[in-house]
Amino acid sequence: MSWLVTGGAGYIGAHVVRAMAAGGERVVVYDDLSTGSAERVPAAVPLVVGSVLDGSLLERTIRDHAVTGVVHIAAKKQVGESVERPLHYYRENVTGLQTLLEAMTVGGVDSLVFSSSAAVYGMLDVDLVTEDSPCVPMSPYGETKLVGEWLIKAAVRAHGLRAASLRYFNVAGAAAPELADTGVFNLVPMVFERLEASGAPRIFGDDYATPDGTCVRDYIHVQDIASAHVAAALRLRDAPEGTSLTLNIGRGEGSSVREMVDRILKVTGNEHLTPEVADRRPGDPARVVAAADRIHEELGWTARHGLDDMIESAWQGWRHRHPEA
Repeated sequence: MSWLVTGGAGYIGAHVVRAMAAGGERVVVYDDLSTGSAERVPAAVPLVVGSVLDGSLLERTIRDHAVTGVVHIAAKKQVGESVERPLHYYRENVTGLQTLLEAMTVGGVDSLVFSSSAAVYGMLDVDLVTEDSPCVPMSPYGETKLVGEWLIKAAVRAHGLRAASLRYFNVAGAAAPELADTGVFNLVPMVFERLEASGAPRIFGDDYATPDGTCVRDYIHVQDIASAHVAAALRLRDAPEGTSLTLNIGRGEGSSVREMVDRILKVTGNEHLTPEVADRRPGDPARVVAAADRIHEELGWTARHGLDDMIESAWQGWRHRHPEA
């Protein structure tokens, strides 16, 4: 098959592209480079620069590169920004997906792997979040991902697509320093930024109903995210028409924010620092941990990387971009 990877020049997308290419799949990257970088795309992989709102370019790319499957990663993904700019998020994430599905239909492409998010669940008071847990997203970003899943399911029913929606949790780490996350929106890079500024890391709230009072999350290495996308793509290749999968990508293990911060301080040689405790952030649930049974049953996939691997590889990437750190 020949796979079009939208957002393939971004942090997660670049890892998916390399994993698919390493597995012998033919890949073409489609990215508007608004947050991605052309330098992340391997020299042997074609790069088409364009928006997912450009239906004509999508149709031409599918035709010119004989695309038979799509991995759709391109999206706007910052929760806070989505609250401030909901119309922008719905246009990019929902209308963009609609435009892509229309181009796939025109081009006869019938396989789609969709990057969804645990943000579709919202704030659930459960030990493990299963794929059957209620979806009550708390931000426009989470809403657009859930609407995207609904849209895909409708297209599966109407057009016989084969589709897999992958809901992933807290992503960290890097396969190589040059592929590391350049954003500072998640816990690990946020701690790195504080360390670079010679400040103590900050913990938002230590009075939650958890063992150490801080929020508990399921952290997943970006290489495991990439391997799950590859496994889903391979599954769809041999699946019957109308196949529709919705799967969590997680380790099924919870780690508290304090535990993660302590590990980061140890890996970076800053064990002498004491984290500062700030007020809770609005909307932060106490615990969000994936149930990872279904993806193992459906795809034979299991996460392979642990917390220290995530932190160490992310730190190498940070130092690659900030050699003074």
